[in-house]
Amino acid sequence: MAAQSITLGIDLGTTSVKAALLEDAPSHPSGFVVLASCTRPSRADTESQAAVPQGREQDVSRIIQALNECLAALPQQQLRKVKAIGVSGQMHGILLWEISQGCEWMEGTATPLFEARAVSPLVTWQDGRCSSEFLASLPQPSSHLSVATGFGCATIFWLLKNSPELLQSYNAAGTIQDYVVAMLCGLRRPLMSDQNAASWGYFNTQSQSWNMDILRSSGFPVHLLPDIAQPGSVAGRTSHTWFEIPKGTRVGVAMGDLQASVYSCMDQKTDAVLNISTSVQLAASMPSGFQPAQTPDPAAPVAYFPYFDRTYLGVAASLNGGNVLGTFVHMLVQWMEDLGLKVEETTVYSRMIQAAVQQRDTCLTITPTVLGERHLPDQLASVTRISSSDLSLGHVTRALCRGIVQNLLSMLPCEQLREWGVERVRGSGSALSRNEVLKQEVQRAFPLPVSFGQDVDAAVGAALIMLRRSLDPMDS
Repeated sequence: MAAQSITLGIDLGTTSVKAALLEDAPSHPSGFVVLASCTRPSRADTESQAAVPQGREQDVSRIIQALNECLAALPQQQLRKVKAIGVSGQMHGILLWEISQGCEWMEGTATPLFEARAVSPLVTWQDGRCSSEFLASLPQPSSHLSVATGFGCATIFWLLKNSPELLQSYNAAGTIQDYVVAMLCGLRRPLMSDQNAASWGYFNTQSQSWNMDILRSSGFPVHLLPDIAQPGSVAGRTSHTWFEIPKGTRVGVAMGDLQASVYSCMDQKTDAVLNISTSVQLAASMPSGFQPAQTPDPAAPVAYFPYFDRTYLGVAASLNGGNVLGTFVHMLVQWMEDLGLKVEETTVYSRMIQAAVQQRDTCLTITPTVLGERHLPDQLASVTRISSSDLSLGHVTRALCRGIVQNLLSMLPCEQLREWGVERVRGSGSALSRNEVLKQEVQRAFPLPVSFGQDVDAAVGAALIMLRRSLDPMDS
């Protein structure tokens, strides 16, 4: 019998870390089985010292702690058989670290692991420090993608102007998933896929290169930019035993969580993938040979992001998803505290979903764009068609969930999906998997067959791309 081929997939999300163990299963309809999976909240949000109140930062050590908790919860005897590791994570964000000092390996413990050391906070994709005026002052990129606040290169430009001492303290930069790959492999220079590079801005997907001349002429510290490699190709091998995973295990170049989710869900090219987690993305595969126009359009609600094998996804990426529901829950909890009542957020969330399940319809209309949108940064949320009969918790929650879906469809209508040849919608993501009302509203909104996946789809996708590369004799 052939040796058991197991891959580990990791997804470093905005609010949680997920891990999944996949095994090759040729007789299974999907070609693989998920042996085990784990999700842990990262609870990593911190106050930004440099950009109050618009800054959105996370503590990298807490993210790594959640990652270690995930690995510790997986079956150790199966970790010993892991042949490859795939990593995905939240796009656009950036952290800085000191090469050779970015982590410390704890090998004297029962389970070897690493902890974050000389690293900056992670400035996430939700960061709002770059105003419209600041972005307008930046050089025009040589790319089909616009630059928005929360994009890695825009954040570096902001730091260059407002906190240059922070940039001088480190000599490497990447997304959180690039950092984890660099630490696992002991890389002297970080590697970044075109998926993550495109999400930073100032990257040309056709030439597969950074806009070096444009950036240098603006004083940008180009030495911080990672080298580029294909997503899922081998970045290196683990430099230490990690939990029970052997030293020398192959680690893939990190990919975007959007692409990893799509990869795990898209069975056919005629599928569109709807991911509702902290934010929302609706993505469909573009035809082979498709090339986007090379002039960025900041007002366009649909962007084209690199996928795999030099293909593209057409993507409507809304900033307003599960985070809007979280904001609503937090508001309710705060109101109740102001009234002298103490209620846990988890209790409020479950009760409001129960109420909305009972309330099958509402005339209340909520536009949920509390964070604006990249193509409409100044648009805020609104509530209309308010009547005294539609003010129950069920009505408001139902309207909020409907608004999240309708806002996305205003960016990428079903008519456009049909023109692209989409015949089915596959739903995924943590907010969708645990919210029956959102599922109902998705099914109501799409005149296409809809099916739903799991909370760990991005981790599964990260593992799956590495599993298939591991089975390819040309890539071993």
